[in-house]
Amino acid sequence: MLRSTISLGIPLAVALAGISLSAHAQDIGTPDAEVLEDIVSERPYSPYAGGAVPNRVFFGDTHLHTSFSMDAGAFGNRLGLEEAYQFARGDEVRSTTAGRTRLARPLDFLVVADHSDNMGFFPDLNAGKADILRDPTGKRWYEDIQAGKGMAVALEIIDSFSRAEFPDALMYWPDSRQYHSSWQKTIDAAEKYNDPGNFTAFIGYEWTSQVPPGQNLHRVVIYRDGGDLARQTVPATTYPPHGSTDPEYLWELLETYESKTGGDVLAIAHNGNLSNGLMFPLINHVDGNPITAAYAETRAKWEPLYEVTQIKGDGETHPLLSPNDEFADYGTWDKGNLNLSEPKEDSMLPHEYARSGLQLGLLLEQELGTNPYKFGMVGSTDSHTSLATADDDNFYGKHSGSEPGPERMKHPFARFGDLEILGWETLASGYAAVWAEDNTREALFDAMERRETYATTGPRMLVRFFGGWDFEEADSRTRQPAAVGYRKGVPMGGDLSAAPAGKSPTFLVAALKDPIGANLDRVQIVKGWLDAEGKTRERVYDVVVSDGRAIDDEGRCSTPVGNTVDVETATWSNTIGATEMIEVWQDPEFDPAQSAFYYVRVLEIPTPRWTAHDVKYYGVELEEGDTGIHQERAYTSPIWYTPQG
Repeated sequence: MLRSTISLGIPLAVALAGISLSAHAQDIGTPDAEVLEDIVSERPYSPYAGGAVPNRVFFGDTHLHTSFSMDAGAFGNRLGLEEAYQFARGDEVRSTTAGRTRLARPLDFLVVADHSDNMGFFPDLNAGKADILRDPTGKRWYEDIQAGKGMAVALEIIDSFSRAEFPDALMYWPDSRQYHSSWQKTIDAAEKYNDPGNFTAFIGYEWTSQVPPGQNLHRVVIYRDGGDLARQTVPATTYPPHGSTDPEYLWELLETYESKTGGDVLAIAHNGNLSNGLMFPLINHVDGNPITAAYAETRAKWEPLYEVTQIKGDGETHPLLSPNDEFADYGTWDKGNLNLSEPKEDSMLPHEYARSGLQLGLLLEQELGTNPYKFGMVGSTDSHTSLATADDDNFYGKHSGSEPGPERMKHPFARFGDLEILGWETLASGYAAVWAEDNTREALFDAMERRETYATTGPRMLVRFFGGWDFEEADSRTRQPAAVGYRKGVPMGGDLSAAPAGKSPTFLVAALKDPIGANLDRVQIVKGWLDAEGKTRERVYDVVVSDGRAIDDEGRCSTPVGNTVDVETATWSNTIGATEMIEVWQDPEFDPAQSAFYYVRVLEIPTPRWTAHDVKYYGVELEEGDTGIHQERAYTSPIWYTPQG
């Protein structure tokens, strides 16, 4: 009886209860087989049973460089693949220049995304490999590095590469023995440290497209697969004549990989703020023609996510694009392109930031039938130190020349003519948060493809976001928002359509503070839409705020949360703000004929920046323009509404 009962999928406790009751002389309610079948067919009492919905969030970095990246190695990084994985999983390692370091909390997953062009060259140069020393330039570089002239060598290498004048004899072409060896080592390290259920090491790389004179169109490529498939091809590169900076070239090679192996890959674009108007185009920069339906469909297929925040600036929105958003000017980098060789113009901005990119996606969908910019949100570091640090009290900078030290706030990140970006302007950002069933390559990758992700600038707050037509105020009092969220609606990254007559979409949003971080200031919903004239619009709503402050009839709270930061001691107090926030919100201006998207932004109370921690540790002063204070945040993937027909 027990064996047959379990085969029907009935919980063991129910089966055992049936055995116990049958021993009584009088039947007091033992369910028969028909009743048991009815129980099994209904939703289980346990909201966590069955594993049908993701009930766990995993934090990681989808964009980390090691000494295998040519620029990272050139700027002094001597930590390789092993150290990167060891550090991410919680081990203590020694940084290249600043001593011992360790994460406060291990990450759940990591993508080592070394640059595909010339992958593995610098470790071989440092080791004095014979192939390199046979070339006069390679020998000179090696000897200068040994003589302590490494920075001069780094600048020469990067300059020659960017001008397509890197010596052919030293180039690790994709079909070369040296390149294949480097790719195999990259795969081997990921396979070694991948520990399903505990720590996920993805195989990946960065395709570093830089359109002259320095427009950033970089993408990180992530494999769902293991080494058996990843070894069958090599990464896409950009250096001519074996590569290209055209994104459609990358997408073609991704298609080739999947067709050949049966595997699965995706790409994540980042730093549109340094693309000088090329990241979210209406006109294809390659041929000068309007974006086509084929371009839109292909980009939508391969790029489900966008890296919205990282060390090189925050990319959610810009104050000129969102003048009514008092929180828009966060980590803004708007001086020029990647190398500052071309100054920024205001006309470039709409094609660089995530919020305006999402709006342009609605516009293109109306014209082409496909939204090429229907992306979810993640954050990552883009650190070139092998250290995935996004905590302000443990920030190791962009590259090994900007690791902790008393002068690093003054050190230029980039300089060209009168333009410069200084060290203090870099962000200790960010991480990718993924809602998945388990910590495995397959579960995390699938969640990324369905866009059930959010970005944080570093803190590990928990954020849930669901949209539907029937959420009600009582749903905001649940301790299990996922249980009601999946039952009544779609999660972040999802789609709504076919609006019921007379109804506006309702949204359930819940946020819980980082357990060792700051309290929450507010939760907001950002809406973007196409109005009746087909023009892009946006609006920010405060959905819930802390400390009893009021939200006015326009859906905004104009009262700041306050500020408890002491910059000199790099401390703050959680005497303001809230530990958790949950609310149901209904769009008060919904038009079922207008396409729209909605995403959540969660703001912490003010906390010290990494620069304040340097002030405390080194006894230095803040640089002009830096308050040493910021409000960290999270951005969820949107939920889209598309009119029917």
